[in-house]
Amino acid sequence: MSTLPEIVNHLEGDDSLHLGRLLVLIDAFAGKAGEQKIEGLTKLAKLDFLLRYPAFLERAIRVRGSDASQVKVEDFERNSIEARMVRFKYGPWDHRYRRFLNTLAGRGLIHVHTAGRTVIIGQTQRGRSAAETLKNEPEYAGIRQRAVLLKRHLNLTATTLMDFIYENFPEVASLRMGEMIDQ
Repeated sequence: MSTLPEIVNHLEGDDSLHLGRLLVLIDAFAGKAGEQKIEGLTKLAKLDFLLRYPAFLERAIRVRGSDASQVKVEDFERNSIEARMVRFKYGPWDHRYRRFLNTLAGRGLIHVHTAGRTVIIGQTQRGRSAAETLKNEPEYAGIRQRAVLLKRHLNLTATTLMDFIYENFPEVASLRMGEMIDQ
């Protein structure tokens, strides 16, 4: 039998969980026709940070003056070991985004291009179909609902979103790399 830290480590290393979450997030921002895009890795990383750690999304929506109860954070999402976040090189977001995006693009689910120095992330028809399948899975219900909340309440420019997070969650940038961030 595996220990909880071993299970968490295995889940963290399972790219399919991250790829599915990102695909649902990109889908929420693509709009009904799939024509809208996420502009910038920074924006994607900040949005994913809020999606991945719903206690922070709840706080963000409260700060923006909306009803934070719509995030519906479960107790295990606040208190379990996997709910704890580790500070990475660029804050509490993962350094693997380029690999994840390349994997999604290689599978024909998204398209990625650059405009100057900005990475533009869009969705393909195949990606829309895959996201629809995921969104109908019970395991993705919370992710789908929270991705919609992100689009509704925090569809800001990358710089504005980054400033918002650093201003309202200073703890995410103040720790040393590898330290746990309390929610």
